[in-house]
Amino acid sequence: MENIAWHTHRVSKEARSNLKSQKPCLIWFTGLSGSGKSTVANAVDALLHEQGYHTYVLDGDNVRHRLNKDLGFSDSDRVENIRRIGEVSSLLVDAGLIVLSAFISPFTSDRRMVRNMLPEGEFIEVFINTPLDVCEQRDPKGLYQKARAGEIVNFTGIDSRYDVPENPEIVINTAEMRLKECTQVVLDYLVEKKLPRNSELDEKTVGNGL
Repeated sequence: MENIAWHTHRVSKEARSNLKSQKPCLIWFTGLSGSGKSTVANAVDALLHEQGYHTYVLDGDNVRHRLNKDLGFSDSDRVENIRRIGEVSSLLVDAGLIVLSAFISPFTSDRRMVRNMLPEGEFIEVFINTPLDVCEQRDPKGLYQKARAGEIVNFTGIDSRYDVPENPEIVINTAEMRLKECTQVVLDYLVEKKLPRNSELDEKTVGNGL
């Protein structure tokens, strides 16, 4: 953009992550409403925090309360919603954090856009592959019922499409797995890719209560 230049900070991303004894990354949870994205993301976050990691969770509803409160749910607004979240996530990763983002993010092109904002290996796509009928039975916010009644339009899975991820790093079905098992799958991947550096996580111990 004209008259705008990128400012390089004296403290680098590597220095910030080394201070935290971790490798920063973005763990991107995608799936239908009610699939369990936020539940799994928060469980992983709690465990990483418990073991001394520096993390932050970005959740769809929370972000729409403030940063993206001016956006609706049309296709164009959904694209802008994810673009902004991708930019925020990228900045947090640059600060050396492990970021957990839980968004429906229904379009393949949007998820690819966010992936391309980060260096190779720092975007971890977690597809919460919970069937629509299970999500609809749960309906924790009553949104499916409203969508079926025509009270909500452009609702993903009902009258708005969801592009199933083709090559996600992790696939989880919360209808078939307990929360503890779902969390362990994510932790195992982190250990396999040597993203965390603290030895405690290498023990693959899931905290009590998950």
